[in-house]
This record gives sequence, structure tokens and C-alpha cells, in this order.
Amino acid sequence: MITPHDLTGLILAGGEGRRMGGRDKGLEPFAGRPLVAHVRERFNGQVAELLISANRHIEIYQRYADRVVEDAESDFQGPLMGLYRGLRAARTPWLLVAPCDTPVLPHNLAARMVAGLQDADIAMAHDGQRAHPVVALMRTSLVDALGQALAAGERSMNGFYAGQRVRTVNMADCASGFTNVNTPDDKAHLEALLAREAS
Repeated sequence: MITPHDLTGLILAGGEGRRMGGRDKGLEPFAGRPLVAHVRERFNGQVAELLISANRHIEIYQRYADRVVEDAESDFQGPLMGLYRGLRAARTPWLLVAPCDTPVLPHNLAARMVAGLQDADIAMAHDGQRAHPVVALMRTSLVDALGQALAAGERSMNGFYAGQRVRTVNMADCASGFTNVNTPDDKAHLEALLAREAS
């Protein structure tokens, strides 16, 4: 039985934000607060500790996490490097990871992922149409395997997962929760949708 005490949360916020004009996407305002603040809410009460993987504005991200971890290498190495740093830093047997640009993830994400894990080492969310490899639950003991993959040049989440025991978790009933805010247009569209729902 996996409980919140067994889980460390990790928000991936270390990207370049190229489609946001190079701005730090996690700190982009969304519905009155930074994107990362919305994602943090999705982890509240579900994990023993919350980490944020970030490569700039560290002092700001520290307001939203118990600890901030930075990539071992510079030049924005991608989500797999952020995942590796999170696995290295975690003090629990399991890591629950999500990107900073998914502000409407389901509030019961951890419970859903734990229920869908079964006998696998990684559970990956699936919205009914496509998989979301950066929304995942995984054993922190995979850190050495991931370190070896990175050393061999692997930079793809799916590439790393291909060699592991992975189960997909069907989230089709809340597919909109996995909407990514990649561009200013995405942000405006989702903010408008939430405003309509609220009214």
C-alpha cells in the first residue's frame, strides 16, 4: 500500500519556455497566479515533500516547494535530466512527477496513479487519446538506470521508459486536466474556458 508518506512530488519547471518567448513558463501568470502555484495545489496533501526542478529564478521557486533541485548540467538538458535530479533528491520510495504547465490536473492524481500502478515500476497518465510521459509515478530506485541512460545519451522520456516496466493509467474521464499551456494562445484559451465554467 503506497501512502502519501511514501511519495515525493516533483514539478518539472526547468525548460527554456521557447514557445513562451523564452520566458520561465512556471512563473507565467495564469488565472491570477503563476502556473507553478496551480500545479503545487494538485500535490497538496498527497506527498510527503514537494520538489521543483528549476534552472533559473531559484529563489522564487523556493516559495512554492520544500526544496528546489537544479540540473547537473547547464543548457536546459530537458525533462529527463530534471527527472533524474528529482529521483536523486527524493527521500521516499516513490516519486510523483508533473510538468509546471498543467494547471488543471485532477486533484486526485496521486490516488489514481497509485491505483493504476499494479505490478509496474512506472505508471504513466493517458488521457484516452495520448500518453503523458511527464505525468508519472515511479520508483526512486530507478535513479541508477536513468543515470546510465543519460550517460549513454538518452534524452527522451519515452526512450527511457521503453526499457522499464510501465503501465498506462486511463484518465479519459478527466482528459482536459492534462491540457498543457505551451503558448500564450494556450494560456488565454484555457483561462477563458475556466472563466466560463466558473460562471
